[in-house]
Amino acid sequence: MSAEAIMEELDIGEDGGKETSSSQSGFLPTDPVLLYPPPLSPDPVSPLTHLGTLLAGHDAPRTGGWDRRLDLGVQGCQLLGSTREPGREAHADQSVTILHAKVAQKSYGNEKRFFCPPPCVYISGRGWRVMQDHLKEAGYGDSVYRLCGYMCLDSSSQSQADSFKLIFDQQPNSRMFACAKSLFISDQDKRKHFCLLLRLFLGNRQEVGSFQSRMIKVISKPSQKRQSMKNADLCISSCSRVALFNRLRSQTVSTRYLSVDRGAFIASARQWTAFTITLVEDRRADQGDFVLSEGFVCYGCVVQLVCTESGVSLPPMVIRKVNKQHAILDVDEPVSQLHKCAFQFRDNPYAYLCLSNDTIIQHQAPSSGRDPSRVVLNDGSCWTIIGVEAVEFTFNQGLACIQTPVTPFPLITGLEVSGGGHVATLEIQGENFSPHLKVWFGNSEAETMFKSPKSLLCVVPDVSVFTDGWRCLRRIITVPLSLIRLDGLIYRTSFSFTYTPELQPAPSIRGAAGGGKREGRTEGGQEDDFLLETIHQEFTRANFHLFMQS
Repeated sequence: MSAEAIMEELDIGEDGGKETSSSQSGFLPTDPVLLYPPPLSPDPVSPLTHLGTLLAGHDAPRTGGWDRRLDLGVQGCQLLGSTREPGREAHADQSVTILHAKVAQKSYGNEKRFFCPPPCVYISGRGWRVMQDHLKEAGYGDSVYRLCGYMCLDSSSQSQADSFKLIFDQQPNSRMFACAKSLFISDQDKRKHFCLLLRLFLGNRQEVGSFQSRMIKVISKPSQKRQSMKNADLCISSCSRVALFNRLRSQTVSTRYLSVDRGAFIASARQWTAFTITLVEDRRADQGDFVLSEGFVCYGCVVQLVCTESGVSLPPMVIRKVNKQHAILDVDEPVSQLHKCAFQFRDNPYAYLCLSNDTIIQHQAPSSGRDPSRVVLNDGSCWTIIGVEAVEFTFNQGLACIQTPVTPFPLITGLEVSGGGHVATLEIQGENFSPHLKVWFGNSEAETMFKSPKSLLCVVPDVSVFTDGWRCLRRIITVPLSLIRLDGLIYRTSFSFTYTPELQPAPSIRGAAGGGKREGRTEGGQEDDFLLETIHQEFTRANFHLFMQS
């Protein structure tokens, strides 16, 4: 779809775009210390465990947003400067989140198999309201800052008719939501994989940017064969995200999606929720807890479904294969994409997760008299499972009015540290890099060199940059990594950098500090300075820890 066609199609009156917040007006200056509280550090005598400090509960849901790991990274260092830091307006971030299925069925002939569940777009972050306030102060009308969106397949042959115009609805949690209900891929498209393309515009026809989804695999129909490692991408793995929907008599209008609203499980005809599905070892701990495990999800296994956004979870359930309205109890093959399945409550073998009049209930299923390995189910107890993906783009325009699109969005895929001491360097691998990007460690700009669109090289700042006096540093310091464009646009990343001190001084120093009595304050002060100097040197060695919050 060409940009000219989109501009002609833009109709501000039909977009229905609204402000993202009704309780806040304008950007209020915030105390930097509130934006950057001092980091919580582990006990100095305890070993550093990144999973316990910043990655607690990998892929664990967090309240108040689709993914709160970013906020943990932003709050990972204390802000001391007052110039253009990437976190000075952390509460003015703008986020675009795309949710979509991992696979899509191909349409043949004149049929249109719309993507199920439909791709969804969430617009969140106080930065959208800040941008609207700036436009208001500049004298623009209300229609200027209303968002317009179009979604289509990432193919140059797409016409205007193949793009879906998104209508954004305001939600109670100050987010905007839209879904593309009529997207499909025809048999004329011979690709085995494709991406979705989202284009966002302001009401004055200024393009915000073009955002791509993750890769989607094209399938003909759900596989009924037993899956193997050759088709691992079709299997549902533990700790991955899934969606569940129920469809009566194969009618699209009767499709209902399992969702969470205000902490309660509901069935929705339009909005769906991504759940983290995790294998639970079928054994009880002393206190009634369960143990999580990894691997592919197989029928007969105990699983736990947790809402990735709110953290609300269903009790442990046994996943069963469904065949002709029967739950098959003696099947242990891997669960595949778009399979029909049922969820049997572990604590009640005859109760199944069921949809009844848009309400989620427990259905008491009678056993089959002829075959004890089968259980008769009603329509509401038969669910279709599919893997889903979420990609989030977070940026911050600050007080500047960025006139150019925020895309192409730089993506970091890996980090590699080299050297040590005061000359440590960090190579950042990824995509969409340009000479106009600078790397920032927390609130400190690093000397950055552009190598290629897939590689940036920067000098690691000294740890003393992040505190008033390094002599007081006896704790681990973690700072978020950000990329800043030359025009001031901040790109948030899910990566952090950790400085780890060697808290145990050298043996000779320990002996000098701990042996005998001190004769005077001067000698003791020299020993203390020597000890602190050693700790500082250990900070600046190649004793860095890199990790990604996926």
